[in-house]
Amino acid sequence: MKEYGFRSLERIVKKFPGKRLLVLGDLLLDQFIWGDVSRISPEAPVPVVWVKKEDHMPGGACNVASNLAKLGADVSIVGIVGNDDNGRILKELMSSIDVGTEGVVVDKERPTILKTRVIAHHQQVVRIDREDPRDFPARDMSRIKDYLKNNIKGFDGVIIEDYGKGVVTSELLRMVVPLAKRHGKMVAVDPKENHFSYYKGASVITPNHHEASKAVGFAITDEASMVKAGNKLIKKLNLDVVLLTLGENGMMVVQKAGAPKTIPTAAQEVFDVSGAGDTVIAVYTLSMVSGGNPIVAAHIANCAAGIVVGKVGTATVTRAELLERLKKETLRGRGTR
Repeated sequence: MKEYGFRSLERIVKKFPGKRLLVLGDLLLDQFIWGDVSRISPEAPVPVVWVKKEDHMPGGACNVASNLAKLGADVSIVGIVGNDDNGRILKELMSSIDVGTEGVVVDKERPTILKTRVIAHHQQVVRIDREDPRDFPARDMSRIKDYLKNNIKGFDGVIIEDYGKGVVTSELLRMVVPLAKRHGKMVAVDPKENHFSYYKGASVITPNHHEASKAVGFAITDEASMVKAGNKLIKKLNLDVVLLTLGENGMMVVQKAGAPKTIPTAAQEVFDVSGAGDTVIAVYTLSMVSGGNPIVAAHIANCAAGIVVGKVGTATVTRAELLERLKKETLRGRGTR
């Protein structure tokens, strides 16, 4: 493989602005309640959190879109929110960073999905989830299909963010993946472990090793089993690449055409892994449509993930932060040095 030094990586990152990406998936609003703990409740053996502030951040597919927007991409999201305050907050958060929301369907009969995290002294105390588990009505899914049919050709790539909340269905993907491929678009999927059969024909999927292990039916314990699992998924689902995320052990890239490659972790200090997978698929896809190959794109995504896990909450990374980390990691001889 052609060697990539920092200048080559820098050229890819500098192409991020203006790339058009469509993010399809489950739209979530993340609420963070920040406070301090100084005592245990007399009512039960639980901490009493003294609330200092509250804020909201985009979650799920919206966090993928946020990552892309922060890096300069031209982004639109497609999904479903409720006709409620949380839905309006989520759309306003997206609009404030210039993410297109024309493909967002508003359902008057169900709430926007909300995840509330209580954080004390930089540690998560509890998470509270509010959502309606019923399937989305056919009218909502039809509106999503219509938007995709009319607009997909205008994007450089499609990211499917599957949180298992109902937007990503086998029926929808049987339409979306071939449609995108007919127009020559890359399709990247952040998978849900029980939905792997949905993703046939995608360009790349980005499972963690637990998800991949469940999908292939055997334990992933070493590099050989990682490669075996990746190749099995490529063959079974007709993929080009499987990007296995390995937590503190980095990533493994398995390709249909090309040798596998292990990429060591770029994380230096971990505060919060919330949304790290969102960052990986966002930066990998953006790097690919900006001229990178799978190994180089994974290296760039790995460095981005190493930055966001050092922040609290569903964080994003800027181009300046990413370039600084890439320069540091390249000098250390990591990844694609």
